[in-house]
Amino acid sequence: MSVVLPDLKYTKDHEWVKVEGSLARIGITDHAQTELTEIVFVELPAADKEVKVGEVLGNVESVKTVSEVFSPVSGTVKETNGKLVDSPELLNKDPYGQGWIAAVEMSNPDELSGLMGAQEYKRLLGE
Repeated sequence: MSVVLPDLKYTKDHEWVKVEGSLARIGITDHAQTELTEIVFVELPAADKEVKVGEVLGNVESVKTVSEVFSPVSGTVKETNGKLVDSPELLNKDPYGQGWIAAVEMSNPDELSGLMGAQEYKRLLGE
């Protein structure tokens, strides 16, 4: 069973969003990190990069594969998690805490309504 937190929003591509005012903190879900196995490298987005819903925000490389991380919201990258450069394994150890990838200042908070809540996401996972 994957850990799914009730206060987050989720995408079908296994990203999570934590809304902090006008910021959307984004990471990959527990399910995603389990599927990827051991994460060895994270490519973070550039600060002040403009992103649209569905655009590539960064990449996560594991011993098995490279996966793209898609932005669940449109806006401007305001913060990236520099800890992941030296410690990509934080995505495996603490995907909803220290393993966040980027914080995007949302240009259209209404886009959040297109994301799944915890129960919907659990259904997607078949749990």
